Amino acid sequence: MIVQRRAVSAVLAAATLLLTAGCSSDDGDSPAKGGDKAPGSTAASPTGQAAESPPAQGTVKVVRTVAEGLSSPWGLAPLPDGDLLVSSRDDATITRVDGESGKKTELGEVPGVDPAGEGGLMGLALSPEYASDHMVYAYFTSATDNRIVRMLYDEQQPAGRQLGAPDTLFKGIPKGFIHNGGRIAFGPDKMLYAGTGESGNTGLSQDKKSLGGKILRMTPEGEPAPGNPFPDSPVYSYGHRNVQGLAWDSEQRLFASEFGQDTWDELNAIKPGDNYGWPEAEGKSDDDRYHNPLAQWGTDDASPSGVAHAEGSLWMAGLKGQRLWRIPLNGTEASADPQAFLEGEYGRLRTVVAAGGDKLWLVTSNTDGRGEPKEGDDRILELQVT
Repeated sequence: MIVQRRAVSAVLAAATLLLTAGCSSDDGDSPAKGGDKAPGSTAASPTGQAAESPPAQGTVKVVRTVAEGLSSPWGLAPLPDGDLLVSSRDDATITRVDGESGKKTELGEVPGVDPAGEGGLMGLALSPEYASDHMVYAYFTSATDNRIVRMLYDEQQPAGRQLGAPDTLFKGIPKGFIHNGGRIAFGPDKMLYAGTGESGNTGLSQDKKSLGGKILRMTPEGEPAPGNPFPDSPVYSYGHRNVQGLAWDSEQRLFASEFGQDTWDELNAIKPGDNYGWPEAEGKSDDDRYHNPLAQWGTDDASPSGVAHAEGSLWMAGLKGQRLWRIPLNGTEASADPQAFLEGEYGRLRTVVAAGGDKLWLVTSNTDGRGEPKEGDDRILELQVT
């Protein structure tokens, strides 16, 4: 029996995702090129009143280092008792991190993962019914495609708390050496959302029959979710380049980060069925066929991956930009200019996850072959933000 150490309410909105320009990779280092509310959301804040915009200037305090010595960490899923599950992209393992002591317990290697380039074991999410079904969801690159699986995690086992065999729920997402997407998260509607990439084939993004360059929405069993904009399809939005960040605000509106290529990285408010422009548009466009981003960055400043919502703002982790961006919101618009924190202090930043209230978990990404690891890398940090 696991002792309840802290009453930490995990907000399972991943994060998510922006890539740097000038390249087709998730951090700008490769020379190759490659809204409205979600269904089930409400029109008002939980109090029934319009939410106030946060202040133009915020703060970030690093409360502590939760864990060190992680290998190519990518996905992060908070457990109900305050511990954390973290995936290793390149090692294809899932590790449990004690939320208080930082002790790491490897739960095993996930079979079927084929790590290469930007692919491997990526996003993690807990079932919305985790208290009763104990299911852990993962997005990974196999030998043939990107896919989503779920595994039973029996925490009551006295000998090691091992994960069960993966059950494939959804497959056929295009894979490539680059642009594999990878973020998954359950929304407020208890549907599973996934950010995918176009695998370096830009034509897939505008093809609504392709799963590449999309945000997908499905049931926990991997079927197209009721209310999706295209009949019998998991496609929720299209025209994306490589989505690695997903987050919902307090009014259940979905936001996503997206890697640019030569000019602009993007943060988008997601409207079901909308076209976000890639490869015809990068950043803001005068073409009304495409949904413009709510904020954009030069690719050296962002290369964003994870996104989380806390204290009225979106918080976006930058890889090449090596900084955490704060974007205060007024509805689906930025209420002030984005503000950068931790610039260069911890290197590349991969994943940011809401930890309840004014707290965030932040995961660095310096051991993935593109960073410059320092002693202790990679690590999970606990932040306090306003």
